[in-house]
Amino acid sequence: MQPARLDRRPLWLTLGWGLVLTVVYLSLTPHPIEIHVANFGDKIGHILAYSALMAWWSQLDSRQCRLALLFVLLGLAMEIAQSYTDYRTADVFDEAADCVGVGVGWLFHRLLPGWLPWLDRKLAA
Repeated sequence: MQPARLDRRPLWLTLGWGLVLTVVYLSLTPHPIEIHVANFGDKIGHILAYSALMAWWSQLDSRQCRLALLFVLLGLAMEIAQSYTDYRTADVFDEAADCVGVGVGWLFHRLLPGWLPWLDRKLAA
């Protein structure tokens, strides 16, 4: 199944790459955003970030299995990169949260498969 035709595809791709760069930055910065929700704020942040990536890119590329693998590998790469810094540490539970986020993003895409084409059409009107 091909993704829907998008009149503003370059814009959506640019925003998608912006999401990727934001996740990389937030993964490697010495001062990450802190979410204070019980003891799981960090994990919620991982789930939200990787859900957003998967949900967004699923609208632009129909190869969800490939996207899921790429985002799981991105999370793993970020955890490995963190282990090489002196201000962040790798955490297997962060990677697990990344995987959960990829699954949530995939589910979001399955439940609302046409949200980005809908937005694209609304902007054209």
